Amino acid sequence: MGMSSRPTEINRMRMAVGLSVATLGAVGLLVSLTAYPRAQQPLTPRRAQGFIGGLVESGQGREAGVWVIAETTELPTKFVKIVVTNDEGRFMLPELPNATYDVWVRGYGLTDSKPVKAKPGQTLTLKATIAASPADAAKVYPANYWYSLLEVPAKSEFPGKGADVNGISETFRSQAQFMDQLKQGCQLCHQLGNQITRTLGHMNDLGLKSSVEAWDYRTKTGQRGPEMDGMMRRLGPRGLKMFADWTDKVATGATPPAPERPKGIERNVVVTLWDWGTDTSYMHDEITTAKSNPRLNANGPVYAVDAAHGKFIVVDPLENSASEIPIPTREDPKTMRSRFPQTQIKPSNFWGERIVHSGVSDPHNPMIDSKGRLWATSTVSQSQVPDWCRDGSINKFAAYFPATNPSNRHASYYDPKTRKTELIYTCFSTHHLQFGEDPNEMLYFSGGGATIPWVNTKLYDQTKDEKAAVGWCPTVVDTNGDGKITKPWNEPVGGGRGQNEGGGGGRLGKFDPALDTRVNVGSYGIIVSPTDHSVWAASTSYPGRVARLDIGKNPPDSCISEVYQIPSDKADMHFGPRGIDVDRSGVIWMALSGSGGFASFDRRKCKVFSGPSVAEGQQCVEGWTFYPLTVGPNMTGTALNADFHYYNWVDQFNTTGLGENLPIATGSGSDSLHILRPQTREWITLRVPYPLGFFSRGVDGRIDDPSAGWKGRGLWANYGTNFLWHIEGGRGTTSKMVHFQIRPDPLAR
Repeated sequence: MGMSSRPTEINRMRMAVGLSVATLGAVGLLVSLTAYPRAQQPLTPRRAQGFIGGLVESGQGREAGVWVIAETTELPTKFVKIVVTNDEGRFMLPELPNATYDVWVRGYGLTDSKPVKAKPGQTLTLKATIAASPADAAKVYPANYWYSLLEVPAKSEFPGKGADVNGISETFRSQAQFMDQLKQGCQLCHQLGNQITRTLGHMNDLGLKSSVEAWDYRTKTGQRGPEMDGMMRRLGPRGLKMFADWTDKVATGATPPAPERPKGIERNVVVTLWDWGTDTSYMHDEITTAKSNPRLNANGPVYAVDAAHGKFIVVDPLENSASEIPIPTREDPKTMRSRFPQTQIKPSNFWGERIVHSGVSDPHNPMIDSKGRLWATSTVSQSQVPDWCRDGSINKFAAYFPATNPSNRHASYYDPKTRKTELIYTCFSTHHLQFGEDPNEMLYFSGGGATIPWVNTKLYDQTKDEKAAVGWCPTVVDTNGDGKITKPWNEPVGGGRGQNEGGGGGRLGKFDPALDTRVNVGSYGIIVSPTDHSVWAASTSYPGRVARLDIGKNPPDSCISEVYQIPSDKADMHFGPRGIDVDRSGVIWMALSGSGGFASFDRRKCKVFSGPSVAEGQQCVEGWTFYPLTVGPNMTGTALNADFHYYNWVDQFNTTGLGENLPIATGSGSDSLHILRPQTREWITLRVPYPLGFFSRGVDGRIDDPSAGWKGRGLWANYGTNFLWHIEGGRGTTSKMVHFQIRPDPLAR
């Protein structure tokens, strides 16, 4: 697989430079010089200049809007390039390193063509074959098309009446709430609807008597069996039967509606893939550059965290090579517990009793700072909570809101210049992380349960003192209307101070209007506004809400929060924010993982910021705008899209070439990225047709050379599924790093 144990010298040199070109050209897609800081001149990139062009035709004529795929194993790591044919069936595979490629065709309505050997410089005529049946054609449909065949309980079956009455828990008050749990709860680790999950044939040797029994068994298997079993028990007997009926339907020949072939701009996309990691890696997220400066680390390495094994994984896109960097802990790894279950209810259908995920540093999400350092949320220590986290006589934050429980993940960074790692203990847990654009380059974290934690990175660089640099504030809203937060405050019921990675919780307890009110929002996504440095967090608890924290000039005493919930009258159609991002105007964007599409929230439209009404978060319904996803099928019997968005990202600086401030959702169920043009509500879908199973959690964009037109910019994402053996190719398949570039036309080279 071309994986080396450490970066090559060229990698190291590029990491150390880690900066981009300084000048704009007059060609291609221009970006304002004032949009981000001017960067230094990079090393000259060694771009591959080879190309393979040609024509695709079938017995019905030339085939437009189908994919031409070139792949090779002759480079240090496996390399794949994918393009789409134009209206006349012509294609151009650009920027190919010198190698021999297998070139073939995949398209909706076709069966995969036989690969043809070719080298750069050749012109090919590729023969496509029309699929013999709808079932043959559907083999290459994205997972969400198959998932759309699942029939969820009808609206009339809600509220649930209990497991023994209608098989649905009484906690589910509506079909929308059930759908939110179904999509967010059951697809956090992998797609549903891919070949493995829509079939049961690989379980034939287990002697199971029915599909219901098979589904009950399969959701108990492997290391994540306890989690899957817990989710299925929440869905109840009706949920188990629902999945069994779905696979029975597929087994008897049901096929989903056919997807549209790529059209318009979608035919201009060039997709490049590199293998990285091993076949048991778990690449949660990737990063290529700094959020506020897309020219940082230009032409440099691309990073991901391998949560399963506690490493950074690296791809050098110029050398076409992959490497890894271990992430240490303060404690002896042999004495630490892995977050991943080490016992199984049932053996894995693929790995038996083998424990394939065992890392203890548990990195989750990487980010790059303005110095080119690679930060991550990772476990530093599992020992007792330090005194400075809980003793108010030592630490003002502990006096304000002490940390009483051990946190499961903290902060670390790797400096490519020194090749050294720093470990920073945070008193509350961390999950995602985002830098502000303030002078202190504050680093904020989600996953802090009742709080939003941070690291003042400038202060840490000056002192190397985590006690001085780490801070946190609980989310308390100004319900008494005096413009500040004062103690004591109203407490939530059941909210506690626990280490919560995203869902929030805790009902509003006894309410005294003379007091302020702590709202245990929880936080999954996190982002910092470039306009006022406020911190925004997304909570996944139905129907979903966002919290805003202003830490003020003297935190924690100056901290004040606001909470905004999805309007009650919209919650049947729009729910489930997980990811969160912001545009350059300060408008917040959330991918609605439960319902599909986007919600935006513009605080500038709000009129009420304090008083008793703000406790429930319904005080600014005018701030919300909704953009339902109109690409792909709905779930059977509903008006809700079948796709799933694990996260989202806003292209603030035109890294796609399509414009600034465009929100992008990961089509984690549809092998795609979805780009929204808010002004027209148009969706542009960039599909990864091979290998099937592109389950992307995050995405970012980088500008390598603003004077190089489409070649100098693009989006980056990775195959982030927990279970790589679900990807097309099965066991032995690794994760892939994916680069999306958008050309001016399908034949540009």
